[in-house]
Amino acid sequence: MLYREATALDADAIAVLHAESWRRAYRGHLSDAYLDGPIFKDRTTVWRGRFQPVPTPGMYTVLAEEDDGTLAGFVCAFGAKDAKHGTLVDNLHVAGSAEGKSVGRRLMAAAALWSEREFPAVGFWLHAIEGNKRACRFYEHIGGVHTGVSVQETAGGPVRAVLYTWPSIDSLRPFQPLL
Repeated sequence: MLYREATALDADAIAVLHAESWRRAYRGHLSDAYLDGPIFKDRTTVWRGRFQPVPTPGMYTVLAEEDDGTLAGFVCAFGAKDAKHGTLVDNLHVAGSAEGKSVGRRLMAAAALWSEREFPAVGFWLHAIEGNKRACRFYEHIGGVHTGVSVQETAGGPVRAVLYTWPSIDSLRPFQPLL
């Protein structure tokens, strides 16, 4: 598995994996009309916009690629996004074929260590859809602390989201990928 920082040339592949992941994980949580309709166009617009004309300031996106170049996963973080919680992990998605290979854990470690290096003394956090029990178990397993629940607006409609924070990223350090 190769881990590297994403570029504008990766935007469309990221958008496809993002949309496929949402279709797989969020059925029943986001509207079927969105998941069966404009999700690919919407995610493509989002990802192209994040990289063009220049990458969004404070954004860090890391890819995991299989040996054949197939996108296995990605993480996208925004440094020091929130005064209280610190760096936001806005996206973590792993292809179905790469699940169970520690790809998600390694991507989270890459984002956490980047945040620690670039934005010292700020926290690390994300929201997960409350009904996505698999993701919630994963975040708790890698050291995330369930800090609260709120309603978040998404492109597919409002969802109940769990706030996870990391008081320490020590649980992720052993999984740092080579970039």
